[in-house]
Amino acid sequence: MEKTEKREEITRLWFEMWLQKEDLGIRDIFAPDAVYVESWGPEYHGVEKIAHWFSEWNTRGTVLRWDVKQFFHRGDETVVEWYFQNRMEEKAAEAFDGMSLIRWTEDGKIAFLKEFGCNIDTYDPYRDGPVPKFRDESAAWF
Repeated sequence: MEKTEKREEITRLWFEMWLQKEDLGIRDIFAPDAVYVESWGPEYHGVEKIAHWFSEWNTRGTVLRWDVKQFFHRGDETVVEWYFQNRMEEKAAEAFDGMSLIRWTEDGKIAFLKEFGCNIDTYDPYRDGPVPKFRDESAAWF
């Protein structure tokens, strides 16, 4: 299997773990000293912390969708564009577009993963003229 195909397979497996709420090999796909940064700020150091976060988070929330849109590869890095939807406990579902920057170890494990989020409810503030009209709402957490 080509290196880029293997990286895409590993990334898809990571997303599938969230959809199934099951650890299907976290310690097999992340390096022991991996770093994971969520789009809204939390940062986890080491595969054991990543595994703990995964397990604990899935007691409070459910990932409803995590769809891959496309991959980009360069050297030891991969960028994956995706659509994500989840629900935390009894709250309404939330969704956003995002990207992950992934750096790989020589042996094909994730050494670093940083997420970036983007609001899917976009609009043109200049639609009605040269003076911008922004929505009267708080910015999203990501």
